[in-house]
Amino acid sequence: MAADSGTSKDGTSENEAHFSSFMQEVKAIEKRDSVLTPKQQIDRLLRPGSTYFNLNPFEVIQVPPEMTPDEIRKKYRRLSFLVHPDKNVDDKERAQKAFEVLTNAMKTIEDEEKRKSMLAIIEEAKEKNEFLLEEKRKKQKKEDKSTEIEEDDPEKFKETLYKTTVKLFADYEIRRRELAERDAVLRKREREEEIAAEEKAKKQKEWEKEWEKSRDDRVDSWRDFNKGGKKKKAKTKNRMAFKPPKPKLEQR
Repeated sequence: MAADSGTSKDGTSENEAHFSSFMQEVKAIEKRDSVLTPKQQIDRLLRPGSTYFNLNPFEVIQVPPEMTPDEIRKKYRRLSFLVHPDKNVDDKERAQKAFEVLTNAMKTIEDEEKRKSMLAIIEEAKEKNEFLLEEKRKKQKKEDKSTEIEEDDPEKFKETLYKTTVKLFADYEIRRRELAERDAVLRKREREEEIAAEEKAKKQKEWEKEWEKSRDDRVDSWRDFNKGGKKKKAKTKNRMAFKPPKPKLEQR
């Protein structure tokens, strides 16, 4: 959109005119996509990079985020009918995968908390896109160039916003996976420590049990040892008793 917005004869600003044109283009695209064949819909949902393209549930079902869940559900039913495995017997496996993508997207939208999270990411993407475009205008102005940019064209603007949104969804998903992996490693380590502690406690308990079990034997051995020690001591005492020397007879 142009940096300097004027006012048309009917009182609308140039920005509003651009936005109106943009929305008309979006509706035209939606109308075009709504008549895609089952094969085209399956290809769209399973295209290369679909792991990240399909993170945005609204994009999966091809509806604007502001549409109500009831309206979205109607579009979902039409699309799910097109890609249903029973309707695509010649491509049943891929149809099943595409059907699951649509179903998961609809479940996400119907979940209030998840829906709010998705809408927050989309709003963040819009703000980020506006920031990037504004930075681009500033850069051109600094270089004494026109502040008009190619994204002033509604179609180009839509393309840029789409790319920004896809990237932001991908960034959040990558971050989520990294945290999940880190959490899994931490939980594994904690579990290993728990097992080691349990094993140590088990061995300690077994040792204490054996120690207690052999207590009577140890007591008896100690008593026997003490008795034997006393006898030996007594014998030693008798052996060491003083004996007077025998008198020698005087020889003449």
